[in-house]
Amino acid sequence: MKKFNSICVFCGANAGNQPHYVAAAVAMGKELAAQGFNLVYGGGSVGLMGEVARTARDNGCTVIGIIPEDLTTKELMGYPIGELIVVATMHERKAKMAELSDAIVALPGGFGTLDELFEAITWGQIGLHHKPIGLLNVGGFFDLLIQYIDHCVDEGFIRPQHRQLFLVDDDPARLLERLATHQPPPGLVRTDGLERA
Repeated sequence: MKKFNSICVFCGANAGNQPHYVAAAVAMGKELAAQGFNLVYGGGSVGLMGEVARTARDNGCTVIGIIPEDLTTKELMGYPIGELIVVATMHERKAKMAELSDAIVALPGGFGTLDELFEAITWGQIGLHHKPIGLLNVGGFFDLLIQYIDHCVDEGFIRPQHRQLFLVDDDPARLLERLATHQPPPGLVRTDGLERA
């Protein structure tokens, strides 16, 4: 049984160079609708953002986009998809996306996607939220990133239990199912500054 209603999706404002990236965004949009989730995303109508949002909306999802005012002309490039909330800054965008969602999924993307993903992981690490986080590893896109994170664990910069802050899967349906039962790892810092056993 799912424990949440709204999924935040981080992904690229570009479509990438391989057709399987767009196919994965479409598959994720369809799966969000099939499992009855709402979509919270970055508000753009281009690239993978546009693909996942249009697909989710067209299959019955409630779609809420959050976009900073400075990016409305760069990332919209067309009509808004679903409800659009315009905020002042990138920081407000990320905070609002986190506020409105119960779980987080990252699809392929660039610097913006990585920024959003790592901030969400860091917030989980210090106990600002306990939302499950997943990477949709399309065609091995995140393999090198995962290797880097494992290297950070080996070198003592990330605690081994914090490696469990996110899940990785290459199948949208299975990833969403795993997120629904994911438990936060032990030893996270709570918002009061004390470690949780």
